Amino acid sequence: MTAPRGPAWIGIAGPTASGKTAAALAVARSLAHAMPVEIVSVDSALVYRGMDIGTAKPTAAERAAVPHHLIDILDPAHSYSAAAFVADAVRLVADIRARGALPLLVGGTMLYFKALIDGLDAMPAADPAVRARIDAEAAERGWPALHAELAQVDPATAARLAPGDSQRIQRALEVWRTSGQPLSAFQQRAADTGRRPAQDVVLFSLETEDRAWLHERIARRFDAMLAAGFLDEVRALRARGDLHPGLPSIRCVGYRQAWEMFDALGSDAKQPGAGDLAALRERGIAATRQLAKRQITWLRGMPARRIVPCDAADAAQRLAAAVAPLA
Repeated sequence: MTAPRGPAWIGIAGPTASGKTAAALAVARSLAHAMPVEIVSVDSALVYRGMDIGTAKPTAAERAAVPHHLIDILDPAHSYSAAAFVADAVRLVADIRARGALPLLVGGTMLYFKALIDGLDAMPAADPAVRARIDAEAAERGWPALHAELAQVDPATAARLAPGDSQRIQRALEVWRTSGQPLSAFQQRAADTGRRPAQDVVLFSLETEDRAWLHERIARRFDAMLAAGFLDEVRALRARGDLHPGLPSIRCVGYRQAWEMFDALGSDAKQPGAGDLAALRERGIAATRQLAKRQITWLRGMPARRIVPCDAADAAQRLAAAVAPLA
């Protein structure tokens, strides 16, 4: 089959709980008469096996309806980087187009979108010894203190990170300490030298001006996760014995808060009380709101995106109508 005309790929980005999965499936259905669609996940949490409920992973039925890629490709004990994503996504886009299908890249990990669109400079590789020292300092001083330190050496990166965003603060400090250069400098060079022509890709963004609408959806999603057995999923991960809160998988929103709750209880077999569950719900929803805020900040730094109001009753249909002429 010949590769489809139009952009190399079409992206659907948006904050958590903005309806990306439903919108992507609506696009695939609307294009079914013209060409097949394959979805490439742009999500740093969906790569992990055994983490289904807390990541709002597409259901088996949804994945059967449309081919999905970059889901369940990694054990939670391992790490996945933006560079690995770019390599995987470039390969998959080429394969999908060669099959005569449209690559639809869908997710909320904005760093992955930015890396794929703008390119990546050769940043230093992970250094376990440096990371261990940073973790030790965080245990002693707290992540807000390390965030303040980062603001001194890399104010551009610190400005877009929350003081409790341990994973990204750690990486930014690691880059600084191993290279003597700020993470933002690597990213700017990549943007200056590696940008793709604008016509190669089209990025749609599901956004809303009504933050209360998104907050309500986040709360309902977290409640649905708890009702679906999220705590049992976390218990199963803890029972393995080889996972810990320092891993990117366990730092995922929701998992980290549940892990900390079980640590405080002292036993995974102990049933959390009403107060424990209420505290978990409050902390989990607050962390998810912070994630959404960071995602929106990233999106606003992508001026070429095409905004679709996710709080519109016909948001999925609007997006499908906007994509159709491009396919």
